[in-house]
Amino acid sequence: MVEPELDALARQLDAFTRDAEALVDGLSPEQGAREPAPGAWSVSECLDHLATANRVYLGAMREPARRGRERGRLRRRPAEPGWPGRLFIKMLEPPPKWWSTLKAPRKIRPRTAPPLADAFAAFIDSQRDVQAFLRENADLDLASIRFPNPFIKGIRFSLATGLHVTVVHEKRHLLQAWQARERVLSSSNADPRHDG
Repeated sequence: MVEPELDALARQLDAFTRDAEALVDGLSPEQGAREPAPGAWSVSECLDHLATANRVYLGAMREPARRGRERGRLRRRPAEPGWPGRLFIKMLEPPPKWWSTLKAPRKIRPRTAPPLADAFAAFIDSQRDVQAFLRENADLDLASIRFPNPFIKGIRFSLATGLHVTVVHEKRHLLQAWQARERVLSSSNADPRHDG
């Protein structure tokens, strides 16, 4: 993959995979599933949410990519979002803004306290799937092929926007997971009744 913007996305996905590996390293199953505060997502819930969101997003992107290939819509310009996509991505960038702290759509809300090992494995699998989609479709005109946003009815994004959204969404929730980890570990150290 020689296109610089796609290479940058692939590198970020690789970095997030390594980040998730470091995130779960040394966490007990109980610590990984523990809420850092009432109603706040645990480390495992953050990973479960990302795995589910990646699966749903890719599910919406695959058919338009297939149709684009059938129609010969090969790369004509960089795979960068247009201005509506850039605005949406800016909203997702951490730290959270008031308008982006709304509840996650129902179809991608995490399971309650999923086992840490399961959530981590699902996230890693979803990373492989996103990377595979990126490689397999790098020759398409990702900036012009559109797909229906699976969470906002009536909104269509370019595949390029979808890939950039996936990356910034991971950045956002991995940061949230690290914050959850720090709070859980600090409470474990302060309270000897907690294992870990």
